[in-house]
Order: sequence, then structure tokens, then C-alpha cells
Amino acid sequence: MTYQFNTMNDRRGTNCSKWDVLESKFDVPSEDGLAMWTADSDYPTAPCVLKALQDAVDHGVFGYWTDNSEYHKAIQWWMKSRHGWDIDTDWILTCQGLGNAIALCLDVWSAPGDRIVTFNPVYHEFEFKIRKAGRVPVQCPLKRDGDTYDLDLDTAQDMLDGTEKMLIFCSPQNPSGRVWSREELKQVAEFCARNDLLLISDEIHHDFIYPGHTFVPMDVAAPQIRDRLVVLTAASKTFNIAGQKTGNMIIPDDDLRAAMAQRLRSLDYSPNALGLKMVTAAYSPEGADWVDAQIAHLMENKAIFDEGVNAIPGVRSLPLQSTYLAWVDFSGTGMDFEEISRRVRKDARIAPSPGPEFGPGGETFLRFNLATQKARVVEAVHRLQTAFADLQ
Repeated sequence: MTYQFNTMNDRRGTNCSKWDVLESKFDVPSEDGLAMWTADSDYPTAPCVLKALQDAVDHGVFGYWTDNSEYHKAIQWWMKSRHGWDIDTDWILTCQGLGNAIALCLDVWSAPGDRIVTFNPVYHEFEFKIRKAGRVPVQCPLKRDGDTYDLDLDTAQDMLDGTEKMLIFCSPQNPSGRVWSREELKQVAEFCARNDLLLISDEIHHDFIYPGHTFVPMDVAAPQIRDRLVVLTAASKTFNIAGQKTGNMIIPDDDLRAAMAQRLRSLDYSPNALGLKMVTAAYSPEGADWVDAQIAHLMENKAIFDEGVNAIPGVRSLPLQSTYLAWVDFSGTGMDFEEISRRVRKDARIAPSPGPEFGPGGETFLRFNLATQKARVVEAVHRLQTAFADLQ
């Protein structure tokens, strides 16, 4: 089947958070700027998802929803068939996306003033949500090793004072695209057990894994820590349906799950029925075929981007193991971040995500979203090479 990954579209003027804030947020002109920041894709979702939504529209009645069993079975099938993870459908609690899930975890299992651990650079919303909840971020550094990042648990251990409550962990890692090995995941689990930390494992990018790498769910790598493990998953990045605000907290431990379920009941929370229909359709053999085709498209995009960007002296796009988010280091140019950002935003008219937002280690980086049409990636490379042409 032919999919529409390279069909050009215009998302401007649709209340699209990715494209409609170019001027207000980045000072990039809206008429010809390129939005390469927030992590959603620019092409339509899978045909099977669109059909499920169209069937619901054709039915025409959008009343109360009563049965989540098919949705839960679809998640169970997807985790087993795509990731080798056997889960019980009873483990699944639904939330309004993973941002909401992180906020709920902070609410249920910590208190204002508590210290919350992250390994940085990492997805900037971790810190934002920790601070918004009145908690204190403890930003432990990852160790840069050439083109990749390693855990630095000795340094992390030295930064703890014994009052920390949880670790919010990103697997695969955003922004670097690092796929953690089974042994590394075990080390993270042991670190949490040793320090009595609840482990919140955000695994939202787990479907974007490139050849030569294998994603291992935390629960598969370290089932011995189920009494302190909450795994967060969603179809939102994989199928570009983040606006449906449908995510999952997969919690094997009965006591942890009961505590979260009680909090959801106290908030009178129930999931979005259309979101459930879309995810159920996505987590299917048809959806899997579409994801495989998307991976092939992303591999082409990242090859074009990496070759072009790495031709700029002093600039290095780290090779991706996962995700569609290129993590680009400009430190070799000798420029400060203000000058780097000015050239990219004003001269190239591109809006990427600023590296400093990802915490310590991101000071000279920008993150570029490659989940778009190939023509836009080619144009972005041309603009970046022109903006830094004096370095040639």
C-alpha cells in the first residue's frame, strides 16, 4: 500500500501548536518558516485509524462509553507482538496523554517540595511538570561518549541526599535517541531499588527503533522491581494522534495500581471514546504495516538530514538509534547559543527545539523533528548550509 508520508500539506491556520506559533514563540516568519520543534508528525495517520474515526462519524451518535475491553486487548496484542512484553489487561489505566500521566504520578506518589530525579539532557516537559507540581528537580547528568550517551550512576548517586521520591526515566531517550540495553535498564532498576525510588518509565517512543537496535521494555528487563514500577505508553507519537489525549499507565503491582485507580476515580476521570477507537484500530496488523513503512520513510529523512548537516564544519547530528528527533551539536562552530539560534531562526527560518530546555548537557544543541515530508527535510538542510556558509 502507498502511504502519504511525502504528500505536502499546510497545517498553518488550523490551531496547530506546531505550526501556528512560529512567530509568537520563535520569531520565525509564519509564511515560509519550517516548524521542526514539537514532536508530532506532518503526515496523516494510518488509514486504519482514519477508517475507524470515519465509521464513528458515520454512526453519528457520540454518547457515553461503557466497554474498554477491545482497547485493552489491542494494547496487550501490540506490546506482545511488537515488543515481546506480556501484559495483563488489568494492569492498564488510561489517562489524557503522558503529560497528564506524569502529573498524576507526581500527584499520587510525591508531595510539594519532594525531590524528583531525571537523567539529563532529557525531554524538557519532565522538568516543567516537576516544577509546576511544586516538586524539586534533581538533574543528574548523562555521560557523553562521542556520538552517544551513557548512564553515569556514580555521579547520580553522589547528587542524592536520601529524600528523593522518584526517578522519571526516558526509554528510548529523548532527545538523544539512545536505546538503552537490557543491562543498562537493570542498572537503572537497581539504582531505584537501592535509593527507594519509584521508577516512572516513559516509553512513548518505543515504536521508532532503527535497524541494529532492540528496544526492551523496563518490565521485561527488570521484573523484580514491579513493586516500584509504572510504565507509560501511548500511540500518540507513533500514529500522530496526540490531540486525542489518550495514553496509558501500565502498572503491574496491585497496590500501586489501586492507588492510581483511586485517584482517577476521585477526579471522575473517564477516557475519550474516539481516542479509544483510534488506538484500538492503530494497534492492529494494518497499523503495524503502516508503522514499518513510516520507519522506512524516517530512515530516508534522517540519512538526508545527517549527510547535509554533518557537512557543515563544526556541526554534528548524532546518529539516531530511535525516535524521529535529530539531536544536533553546534559546539564545534565555536559560537555561543545565542548566535547559533539566531542563524537557525532568523537566517534559516527554522524553528527547532532549543537544547538548553533539555537541561544540563543541552547547551550547544538544537533538536530537529524529521517526521515530515522529504521535501521539507531537503529544504531544511539547504537553509542550514546557507545560514552557516561562512564556515565552509
